[in-house]
Amino acid sequence: MYPNLIPLILFGIAAGFSPGPNNIVTSYSAFNFGFKKTIPTMLGVICGWTLLCVFLVLGSGVIFREYQELQIVIKILGSIYLLFIAYKISFSKVEKNKRIKGPVSFINTFFFQFINPKSIIAGSIAVSSFIDIQNYYLRDSLVFLVIMFFVAVGSQSTWCLMGTYLRKFATSQKFMRNFNFSMSFLLIVCVIMFYV
Repeated sequence: MYPNLIPLILFGIAAGFSPGPNNIVTSYSAFNFGFKKTIPTMLGVICGWTLLCVFLVLGSGVIFREYQELQIVIKILGSIYLLFIAYKISFSKVEKNKRIKGPVSFINTFFFQFINPKSIIAGSIAVSSFIDIQNYYLRDSLVFLVIMFFVAVGSQSTWCLMGTYLRKFATSQKFMRNFNFSMSFLLIVCVIMFYV
């Protein structure tokens, strides 16, 4: 049994469902062009994010085995960063974003994952926090990759549906403020559970 399953799921929900470039592009693409035409956009995010996680798991495994202290340093710095992000999300201004000109292609969203700071930082923090390099590397890696894949599918589908069907509701200031507070709370809970 994987002991960090609940913290990993909470982390995934907070990181995957919170507003960011991927979710905003998917939502606006769905609003402007419909669910069907946004499927390639979503698949690009899902496939790119999953492959990024695979690379992070493989690379981090080698690095963390060699430098075990680095995992602790990243965990601490990552926790501080997550608290900062939680603060920024909670107190960010809700602004109307400009509409995109056309649906973003699979290739564009796929390769964007490898330069998206949110994806790279969230993936690195998650790998350093939820994978036991010394004892359960294979088990932890597989659980991590499965959870991250399903979180990506869930978040992309949700934001696409929000863009398609819930445009007015999703962009109201009250909704976005409550949503931001919820994501911030989940991030803080994740940080606390790292050390429990």
